[in-house]
Amino acid sequence: MTREEKSLVIEDLTAQLADNANIYLADISGLDAGTTSNLRRACFKANVSLKVVKNTLLAKAMENSDKDFGELPTTLKGNTSIMFAEAGNAPAKVIKEFRKKSEKPLLKGAFIEEAVYVGDENLDALVNIKSKEEVIGDIIGLLQSPAKNVISALKSSGGTIAGILKTLSEKEG
Repeated sequence: MTREEKSLVIEDLTAQLADNANIYLADISGLDAGTTSNLRRACFKANVSLKVVKNTLLAKAMENSDKDFGELPTTLKGNTSIMFAEAGNAPAKVIKEFRKKSEKPLLKGAFIEEAVYVGDENLDALVNIKSKEEVIGDIIGLLQSPAKNVISALKSSGGTIAGILKTLSEKEG
């Protein structure tokens, strides 16, 4: 690879790091071609982008990035694959599901919305991170529940003022 080619790869990686808030580093070494193909297919289905990268080029891209990757560059040893996704927990779910059949990929580390996780022991915590859409759904559900209680109270009492007051006082007591 020429110096110009390396420079282009670093620029491309730096742009991808800037464009993605959820970045996972994994070790997929030792997987045969068929298993690697199955992993790529699983990633595609989960809207996760998977690329094998050279550690030195990724380290330079991380240096060039505006993001603070903390201890993440220390994981750049051996075979490294990078995973990008919209949902913070999508790559973790793919890795966990895939490991039911294979001992790899191993999670080296992750950068999720400014937080850095280093080590495979963080996989379960990352699986349980809620996506932005899930958090918004939870908030909407919480906001709707008081309104649903009032509406059901109005419906159940036949709409009379006395019935409404009775139903509401029973709910509070």
